[in-house]
Order: sequence, then C-alpha cells, then structure tokens
Amino acid sequence: MEEQAEALDICPADAENSSHQQQKTYEDADPGFSASCLTTAELQQHWRAVKQEFRSIKLLFDIPSARIIDQMFSKYVVYRIVVIQSGTYDCKRVAIERRYTDFLHLHQELLLDFNEEMEDMVMPRKRVTGNFCEEIISERRVALRDYLTQIYSIRCVRRSQAIQAFFTQQELKEAYDLLRGGRFSRALEGLQKVLVLQEKLSSHDSTLVIPTLCAILVCQRDLEDFNAAFQTGRRALPTVRRYELRRYQGPLLEALVDLGYSLELPVAQLQDELTRVRDSPHSPVSLISLKELVVQEFV
Repeated sequence: MEEQAEALDICPADAENSSHQQQKTYEDADPGFSASCLTTAELQQHWRAVKQEFRSIKLLFDIPSARIIDQMFSKYVVYRIVVIQSGTYDCKRVAIERRYTDFLHLHQELLLDFNEEMEDMVMPRKRVTGNFCEEIISERRVALRDYLTQIYSIRCVRRSQAIQAFFTQQELKEAYDLLRGGRFSRALEGLQKVLVLQEKLSSHDSTLVIPTLCAILVCQRDLEDFNAAFQTGRRALPTVRRYELRRYQGPLLEALVDLGYSLELPVAQLQDELTRVRDSPHSPVSLISLKELVVQEFV
C-alpha cells in the first residue's frame, strides 16, 4: 500500500482512505479497466502508467498581469505571479514580481540539476524585437504560467532549492536588509508574505520556514508586540525540537523565556529545557541571541 501511495504521490496514511476513490477514477478513465481483477503487481503497474494524468496538483500558478519598467538606462517587463493552493478556497494569496531573466535563470539551474526530467520542458524564447508589445507580453504571460505549472508537476523539481529561491529569495533579501536597518514594520510585512509562500511551497520540509519564523519573532519583539512574538516562537519550537535544529534551539528558547516573563506567563518548563540545551555537550560554547542569529542571514 505504501508503494501504491508513492506511485500516486500521496502520503501512505491517505492511501487506504483514497483507494476506493482512485479505483473509480481509473475505471472512469478506462472503461475496460477494473482494479478488482488485477493482481497487486499489475495494479501498481497500471497506476504508475496513468499517474501523470491523475497527478495530485496542490498548487496553481497565475500570472494575471505584467508591467513595463522604464528606467534611465534599462527597460524591462515584470510579471506578477500569484501562487494559489488548490482544493479549497485560498484566502492567503500573495503576489511576487519576476523578470523574464529570473525565469531564464531558474530554467538554467533546473537543467543543471534535473536535465533528464526537464528535457521536455520548453522555456518561452526571448525575442530580439517586440518585447514591449502588448500582444507579445500577453502571450508570454500565458506561456510562463504554463511553464511554472509544468515544472511544478515534477516532484523532484518542485522540491528543489532552485524553486524555493525563485519564489522567495528576492523578498527575503529585501526583508532581512530592512530588519538589519531597524525598519521592523516593513521587514515584518515582507517576511509574513514570504512565510505564506514558503508554507505553500515547502510542505515536504517543515524546517524551511524556521529561519523566517525566527525573523518574524525578532521583528514582533522589537515592535513590542510581545504576545504575537511569543505565539510565533511557540509555533516554531515543535519543529526545532523534532528535527534537533540546535542552531536555533537555544536562542529560540531563550527568546521565549524572556517573552514569557514579559507577559507574566509560566515558563518553568521552557527554562528547564533551555538549561538542558545549554548544558548539552552538543551546545556551542557561547550561545548567541536569536536576533544575532537572524541578522546573519543573507549577509
């Protein structure tokens, strides 16, 4: 059953519950197909053969608009990308803007890492002339949207660092620059936007959001929103514990203890955990603060 689940790109726990629905889907697709008359091996082989058609797509991409940036020494088009979670109404839609050269850089990186998987993926070509024509921009919007949909359908590609960087790196760098400059309100706004994207794009690895959550906590604390900062820290802590992210564990616990005291909350258990972390042979000789840890990002 776990092999069947993997073949359909779903988690093993969901395989049992969805087996009847999957059987009906495949029978609808092929009237001559009956799951009940196949052996387990034959059923697995059939599912592998049709998985491309019935792949579970969790995200949709839209490029609803584009605009021309006309600067003194350069002129280019930026495309507005919206990442939408499918299956339910997505109330957390955020948009980013990327140039054609950003798409091209992503494509080149993916070809280096996933040449075989990317062999059928076609990147819209750059034109020598007409790049700022409204009709050409509209055609390219559709082509780039389809390109994102196609590469996201490849499991190893959508889990790659290149995909994460394409959707979040520019906004993260800007937010961390603002944070280091003491502009916490604007930094917080950018980080919260990135967090929404990361949660959609990194469901396979919950550790990827930890640096962003810690940066959000630092902004909220410096803006004296202690309750929000404490809740953000509590949200990050279970993942930090589960995956033994020692780099963050001590600084995060220390921040939570300080926030708990400020909010007059019971923090004895957190304090005990912090003491154990500090006394651990794996702990660094001197623990830096969470803020010091955060500002080291994107330096």
